[in-house]
Amino acid sequence: MSARVAARLAWSLCALCVALAAATFILALLNGSTLGEIFISEGIVTFATWTVSFSVVGALIASHRPENPIGWIFLAVGFCYGLLFAGDEYAIYALLTNPVALPFGAEASWLGQWVWAPGVVLILVFLPLLFPDGHPPSHRWRPVGWLGVLSIGVAVVSSTILLWPERGPALVTGDENPSHVVQVLVDFIALPMMSVAGLGAVISLFVRFRWARGEERQQIKWFASAAALTVVWLIVFAFVFEELLSAKGGLPESIIFLSGLLVLPSIPIATSIAILRYRLYDIDRIINRTLVYGSLSAFLALVYFVGVATTQAIFRALTGQEQQPKLAVVVSTLVIAALFMPLRRHIQSFIDRRFYRRKYDARKTLEAFSAKLRDETDLNTLSDELVAVVRQTMQPAHVSVWLHPDPALKDKKKRAAIRESGHKE
Repeated sequence: MSARVAARLAWSLCALCVALAAATFILALLNGSTLGEIFISEGIVTFATWTVSFSVVGALIASHRPENPIGWIFLAVGFCYGLLFAGDEYAIYALLTNPVALPFGAEASWLGQWVWAPGVVLILVFLPLLFPDGHPPSHRWRPVGWLGVLSIGVAVVSSTILLWPERGPALVTGDENPSHVVQVLVDFIALPMMSVAGLGAVISLFVRFRWARGEERQQIKWFASAAALTVVWLIVFAFVFEELLSAKGGLPESIIFLSGLLVLPSIPIATSIAILRYRLYDIDRIINRTLVYGSLSAFLALVYFVGVATTQAIFRALTGQEQQPKLAVVVSTLVIAALFMPLRRHIQSFIDRRFYRRKYDARKTLEAFSAKLRDETDLNTLSDELVAVVRQTMQPAHVSVWLHPDPALKDKKKRAAIRESGHKE
């Protein structure tokens, strides 16, 4: 495929995915969803952003690197989830909201039962297995890919065949369980196979990172950082979401879904930066700052709440009043402000020592050499010290020092030698 044909095909698929995301939004409005439900409670905008981000980044990568399958994988993911969300809303409208107004409503309800499987496997298995060059680390990892393909086959074939007779409103409302066989095949065979294949793909990514050098290592850092952030958000979303909403004074829905709006597109954005090598080496600074300020924010928040709670308990014990004095909040805020800079320096030093030891040791070595440079006057000693510092910090294959001769100094020495010889004569 030529570069021009690849670019046209990639951007055509991207336009189709964007159209599916827009159709999801329009059909949700026609189905009676309010803007608040679309943006927050139902998360339609969040998942539409997921579809658009994957398709746009996939088209960007595929048009610039058509030989790399990563871009086409992203386009396939965007297309699968675009079909899933748009198909669900279409089925609701054609079967429940306005029956018989649109054709193929039953087929759309059937489509949403299996189109999710290719998208999940592409993200969970093939992205970490093939990133960043489009090939597994070695031939030994090919069974991981075949296991992912087999899991897609089990989920898709069982759902398409067994649920075809059950297509219709029952698949949309979910009031009935159309087929126990499909549930058994998907839950106890397909999903465990996807999990095992995904675990193998993640292990292959760690193996690739271990042996990677230079730009490939930085590319994996970009991808792994975004993937870890997404996994953490999904775990919190899946297991803590209900508790956060049901707890008295818990997090509002808007915070959770807005965080998803920022987190879910992180994988395609980080992948595009890694593949296209734009500002590639800033990832170390981003990870470092995330660790520092994330730890700092968590610790300061803990100090604030512990301080306020302790002050409230002491005040209640002394006065018997339930209302918390404003002085406690003011004092806690002042304590946070006083602790910010010292605590940031200590956390930065700890993270540098623990995770960036080579850079930390190099910086300390350079600081010690700078201090010695101010006091040392012997040129030979300085040359030896400079060579030792370069060897220790940069670890080159060969290092030497060359001093450029100063013509003025040479002329002065020559004139001094002439004057000295004249005096001797």
